[in-house]
Amino acid sequence: MENNRELKLISGPWDEAAVRQFISSTIIPIRLATNGKTNPLVQSLWFLFADDAIWCCTQNDAVVAKRLRNDPNCAFEISADQPPYRGIRGSGRAELIAPAAGELLPKLLDRYSIAGNSQLATWLLARVDQEVAVRIDNLSITSWDYSSRM
Repeated sequence: MENNRELKLISGPWDEAAVRQFISSTIIPIRLATNGKTNPLVQSLWFLFADDAIWCCTQNDAVVAKRLRNDPNCAFEISADQPPYRGIRGSGRAELIAPAAGELLPKLLDRYSIAGNSQLATWLLARVDQEVAVRIDNLSITSWDYSSRM
């Protein structure tokens, strides 16, 4: 798959710097929508933003991984559930990269403040050989920010 590291802004009040700052600093799961044979599915995943791509991890045999193998086109939203309501939504193309999961998963645990010696971290890291990194690039993004209204 050809890597396209473009980050294209479609609309919204934020410029590219504001979008990059938001996506890099926001510590909430991404809502990732994937296509299936009969209907789309939205799943929440931990993420980080690096190299102009959104990176996630999931089990190699997870539904989201299977769907992305069949159709790499996906959509996403990163937005707060509490006021002030603001965030980004968009679309991109996903690539599954199994070898990158071993390096990515500890970074995600750190980003989401999961202690390395916690039961959750121990369980997840014990299964890292079954994980796959999801790299979403060719991003088209719309921002919104209702802070001034609240």
